[in-house]
Amino acid sequence: MSKRHSKFRPCIDLHEGLVKQIVGGTLSERSSENLQTNFVSSHSPSYYAQLYKEHDLVGGHVIKLGPRNDEAAREALQAWPGGLQIGGGINDSNALGWLENGAPKVIVTSYLFPDAKFSLSRLQKISTLVGPERLVVDISCRRRDSRWIVAMNKWQDLTDMEVNKESLDVLSQYCSEFLIHAADVEGLCQGIDEELVQKLGEWVTIPTTYAGGAKDLSDLDAVDRLSNGTVDLTYGSALDIFGGNLVRFEDLVRASKKTA
Repeated sequence: MSKRHSKFRPCIDLHEGLVKQIVGGTLSERSSENLQTNFVSSHSPSYYAQLYKEHDLVGGHVIKLGPRNDEAAREALQAWPGGLQIGGGINDSNALGWLENGAPKVIVTSYLFPDAKFSLSRLQKISTLVGPERLVVDISCRRRDSRWIVAMNKWQDLTDMEVNKESLDVLSQYCSEFLIHAADVEGLCQGIDEELVQKLGEWVTIPTTYAGGAKDLSDLDAVDRLSNGTVDLTYGSALDIFGGNLVRFEDLVRASKKTA
């Protein structure tokens, strides 16, 4: 049996109905004054969905960052039915609707943490509703000393859950994937959180995608090495298709084909 290698997972981040790249730590429910935006695309969400489809880059995700993104999200999903997961405001009342709109999996975060406290009953409820094979749990986090704490509400509010082997083992019983943004480095293009990636490689037992700080083609090799091939990587602001000048999309596609 051949060893698994880390893959590139594409993304489409939506804010106010547009494809954007944002410094994750500056998002806020309360004010847009401090929002730092790296890139606003002139292309539609469907343009990116079609681009990923053409290169058969499966397992990517569409993330709705706040309100007024539903129409844009549906446009992306319809451009590649079955090709892109959907996250952002997913709960037990809308999850099935997004699956019907073409998402193969829904990504859930804040719904699992009412009043910033983890609810196992909510996880069980939505897992039963959509099926664990169609559920991705987003445990995006912020670093606090030597620990990582799950963050919600656009990564502004810390919850009572620490990202560690124990919590991941519990969550993995009810979902088929994890998505983990390292919110402190998201959008900064200053490098991945290598320690977190290494820990995830030791802890996770289901497919996991890491996002945050990727700035070089070699980061894909680094994630592969640090996680022993168990964690995939998302690139955002560094990519030329998102206005970056550090990583070429075509180079990533080529690298992904090598590890396929």
